[in-house]
Amino acid sequence: IKRSVIAAGLALLGIALLLLLRNGITTSPIDTLRLTTESGVSSYSGSWHFPRGGPYVLGFESEKPAKLYIENKLVARGQGIVQKRIVYQPGNYAMRLETSGRVRLLWHPPGRRGPLEYVPASSLSPDILSSDRFSPNSKISDEETSGSQSSSGRTPTFSRPGRSLGDGLFALAIIGILMALVLFFARKKLAQINRQHALVGAGLFALALLVRLYGLGDAGQTWDEDVNWSAGRNYITNLLNLDFSESSWKWNYEHPPVMKYLAGIGAQFTDGYTGSRAVSAVLGALACALLVPIGQRLYGLRVGVLAAVFAAFSPHLIAHSKVVGHESPTVFFWALAIWLSLRAHDKSADVWKLHKRMAVIGIVLGLAIFSRYINGLLAPLVGVILLLGAPPEDRKKTVLLGITILLGAAVVTCFVVWPRMWSTPIDHMQESWAKLKKPHGVEPYLGVLTESPGRSYFFMYLWATAPLGLLIAAKVFVVRAIHRRKKAALYVFAWLLVPLIVTFSPVRQDGVRYIMPSILAMNIMAAAGVDYLLGLAASRVSVLSHRLALPIAGALLTLYLTIVCIRIHPFYLDYYGEQVGGPKAVAAAKRFEIAWWGEGMNQALDYLNENAEPDARVYKACFQPGHLAWMRGDLWPKEARRPQDADWFLVYQPSVRGCPIPKDTELVFEASAQGAPLARVYRRILSQEESSTTP
Repeated sequence: IKRSVIAAGLALLGIALLLLLRNGITTSPIDTLRLTTESGVSSYSGSWHFPRGGPYVLGFESEKPAKLYIENKLVARGQGIVQKRIVYQPGNYAMRLETSGRVRLLWHPPGRRGPLEYVPASSLSPDILSSDRFSPNSKISDEETSGSQSSSGRTPTFSRPGRSLGDGLFALAIIGILMALVLFFARKKLAQINRQHALVGAGLFALALLVRLYGLGDAGQTWDEDVNWSAGRNYITNLLNLDFSESSWKWNYEHPPVMKYLAGIGAQFTDGYTGSRAVSAVLGALACALLVPIGQRLYGLRVGVLAAVFAAFSPHLIAHSKVVGHESPTVFFWALAIWLSLRAHDKSADVWKLHKRMAVIGIVLGLAIFSRYINGLLAPLVGVILLLGAPPEDRKKTVLLGITILLGAAVVTCFVVWPRMWSTPIDHMQESWAKLKKPHGVEPYLGVLTESPGRSYFFMYLWATAPLGLLIAAKVFVVRAIHRRKKAALYVFAWLLVPLIVTFSPVRQDGVRYIMPSILAMNIMAAAGVDYLLGLAASRVSVLSHRLALPIAGALLTLYLTIVCIRIHPFYLDYYGEQVGGPKAVAAAKRFEIAWWGEGMNQALDYLNENAEPDARVYKACFQPGHLAWMRGDLWPKEARRPQDADWFLVYQPSVRGCPIPKDTELVFEASAQGAPLARVYRRILSQEESSTTP
């Protein structure tokens, strides 16, 4: 205990020193600008780097009335959070912000919406382009403006604009200290690990990570990534600034913060999603690797290895490990909590060890819940595993410790990790739920467009999105388990079914997003099914060796899954199994969602941006969500509001969404997933006279 207290104290001291160093050497974004004060009004001036062309949302958060000028135009004024959407071309723009109180610049560059994000210091410069252009009497305007450099004054310089590399490094250093502390606490257990088994787990982690990092951003930006990314970046900035004021923690308040902390660390390194997606890939790969010790405890090392391999190549597990979302942390925390629960009663005679294990499981449960509220379903699963795994004489004690220590640790963890909970937590939780309980909109389900699909929704999606080979192997497990009724099978069935309790919630949408842990359970079932079949075959065919047959069968099933992944790459989110005819048949019959989260938009936009004429008129009302349309800068100012005014047309989810495309157009590009159309580009057919004058 003494050593643990000393280690924790040293870790806290190290984190405190890092925070002191960071705040000592880092300049806040607003202080990066040039400050002048007159009659009690502070004027922050300089230049602002806009990385790409398109609609920007610019604004500020000010405790007193403020005004924001870009070039010679007043673009935003007011108090509190103020924002304005205006189209700009890429470049460096003169800016000035006037206020008599504390203020913080906010923005969204093209391609991001949701909670406004803090402007990083790297996107600002104190060098003024053309201060004589500021006009305090000008009115707010929606007109397009363009940046230009004055012949006077210094040219503004920007170091990696849009990034906060220093904050990213400090955040990683703090994470490193916390991980070192966890490893110190677990040092005795780590020393007892079988090295050969550890190497197998490490190898499977590397395999799963490689699969997830390959083509990390090829599917394009998905719907919620910007929301998670922006809020996460703000949250990390708040933590490093030691800013725990209530107003700083309202960004994306409908979702809890742990997942956004993880995404926010990666968000510091790039003006895009690559860093945060890499964090998701690591967590998804760790979840796969954890299936090795879980499967080993339940059915043996062979099953654990097979389950990890199957999970590494499961399309929807891959899909959500490439997205800045809640799903990858969810599967990681579920796998970790299940593994810890399975080993909770090892040497249970030691009461102190059981207390510690309950506390650790409670911490993991709290992190899971405050990564995504639906992960509260992990609590009953943990309870089932702990009760079934407890010796009969320890079950009452297990219930008591579960209610007091485990749940107590979970509640404390939830409270500690989100400063928003530090004041009126019940009110804030009610605000979150009020937003979450509303469905997003209609979607196809079994041939009908509906906002409230039936109770069968998640069961059907779990069946439809599983590769047929895994589904057959899992069915073998079910048949055998019904006859054997072993405790391990009860664990796995509980793992499969508990996430499906979400079917009784008021929100049923987005396919398997809400039941990702069930996919992990299905991989365990498939691995155990394969192991049983080969054992049965080896016992009946004398020339067949189980040791030889299992690797061959595992390799064949892995080859099958590899082919599945190659065929659907990079659109794993739109994968459907052979049992429902694949994505093409699903799209044609409108059975399930296809192209529902933005996949394929990037390919359509790449074609448009490469082929559209300068200042072409584009109709994109059928290209939703519209903020993912990263069109060329010159295509935004003359965006067509009516189909008859457009030269080019963008359509997303064409198998479901009706779009008024004129007859005098032709399909010039289509992004598809195994024959299912995701996004299309149409072009108006030019007359012979028009085509002769078009360059």
